Amino acid sequence: MSATSDRPFRRVLIANRGEIAVRIIRACHEMGMEAVAVYSDADRSAAHVRVADHAVRLGPPPPGESYLRIDAVVEAAVSTGAEAVHPGYGFLSEREAFARAVEDAGLAWVGPPPAAIAALGDKLAARRTAASVKVPCVPGTLDPAPVDDPDEVDRVLKAAREVGFPLLVKAAAGGGGRGMRRVVSPDELPAALLAGSREAASAFGDGSVYLEREIMPARHIEVQLLGDADGTVVALGERDCSTQRRHQKLIEEAPAPGLTEQERRRLHQMAERLGAAAGLRNAATCEFLYDRDGRFWFLEVNTRLQVEHPVTEMVSGVDIVQEQFRLAAGLPLSERVRAAAQRASRPTSHAIELRISAEDPARVFAPTPGRITRWVMPGGPGIRVDTAVEAGDRVPAEYDPLIAKLIVHAEDRAGAIERLRRALDEAEVGGIQTTIPFHRAMLDEPDFVSATGLATTWVDGHWDGPAARLPWARAALLAAGLVAIDEGAAPAAPGGGGAPPVPGGGSAAWRRGGRAMAIDRWPS
Repeated sequence: MSATSDRPFRRVLIANRGEIAVRIIRACHEMGMEAVAVYSDADRSAAHVRVADHAVRLGPPPPGESYLRIDAVVEAAVSTGAEAVHPGYGFLSEREAFARAVEDAGLAWVGPPPAAIAALGDKLAARRTAASVKVPCVPGTLDPAPVDDPDEVDRVLKAAREVGFPLLVKAAAGGGGRGMRRVVSPDELPAALLAGSREAASAFGDGSVYLEREIMPARHIEVQLLGDADGTVVALGERDCSTQRRHQKLIEEAPAPGLTEQERRRLHQMAERLGAAAGLRNAATCEFLYDRDGRFWFLEVNTRLQVEHPVTEMVSGVDIVQEQFRLAAGLPLSERVRAAAQRASRPTSHAIELRISAEDPARVFAPTPGRITRWVMPGGPGIRVDTAVEAGDRVPAEYDPLIAKLIVHAEDRAGAIERLRRALDEAEVGGIQTTIPFHRAMLDEPDFVSATGLATTWVDGHWDGPAARLPWARAALLAAGLVAIDEGAAPAAPGGGGAPPVPGGGSAAWRRGGRAMAIDRWPS
């Protein structure tokens, strides 16, 4: 396999769907590489299929019969003449078995090598690696907890008391809150271990769980790492992902607000040590908790591209996906990356990402699949929208409800927040409910605007969706009444047909108000 700095590979298969598949395909095209898409029957006409150079059907809509089929994905890559496979995030992206199957087929794996996935993807192994290089871990156990062995109950309870209550039962093989259970007293522990293990086994094929102290309140701060085949590992900077609910991120930003240059440098160095110890190559993210006493506690490493990578790209000036392809081809870290890493502890701008999902924040973020009838995203200076949907597309119920990422970039955090307000005022989505109302509300929350209230527990403790929706519902009823009166009083247009629809007439302020209230639904 030959590689040049301009075109690391001739053809690449993207083992994913949705916005991340489109984002990777664009990087391929900018580097002169052809892109192969894979799809299920639910995605036959999806955007990632339309923009790719080639496309291969995997199977029916359920992920287990399509996107999670290692054999089918590898066969699609081989049959289309792909030279490399990029897994994106989710699905098979952190499966050691998938990475090995790709390499066994003679293809390049665009991500950390299988050995690093094994060393870092298993949280217990990662905790042991962190301890070996003196990176402080969240207090907890370093071995799997026995789940249903009556003879081990006393030993588990003893370990739990040493960790301290409240604590968390966590899955060793995955993330996203799957397999996690909060335990506040010893009598809750046996049931939590069993339930957490069953959920972990179902989600990840591995029911191993361990105990970890709950650090609360705390911020979730992660470091973007890149490593090359020469063993050099650098940090491109950190991101704050504290605005989340039930361990699902909602808003991410870079850099993390409020850190000093010394704190950033110390954090980046810890992440680099850990990545180097695990033999990291390509891209990974090292995650930490940051407590109110200013201490960083290692959580885990994600051996893949993160959903929130765009905020680091905006601040660092590095295209992380393009760099991934160069690293996968065996090239060393570029001078652009090295320079960005040198200045990472002294950031000079700020970026914020909002995850726009097909969910209703008034109903505990319940998924809202369906057909999009209107789709208008903002533009202008400092605005980036990563998406794979447009008006007329259907959001399927089988997959993650993330449909777009709205990213803004400005000179500082205050400027980024103002730019977000303007961007959300321009956004219009019809046909389905989205999380945009939540994001509008957060931009008016003093705790978020000041960054003093950032914590992983803030949303679960403060967000009241039904109460937030109520004023909009009342305004919508009023607007509907005013429109009815206006239409009844308006003279007929020439040729009949009555008054023009509100969005096409009246003042700009009236049109904006109509869009915001949406009349027939909570504003989306």
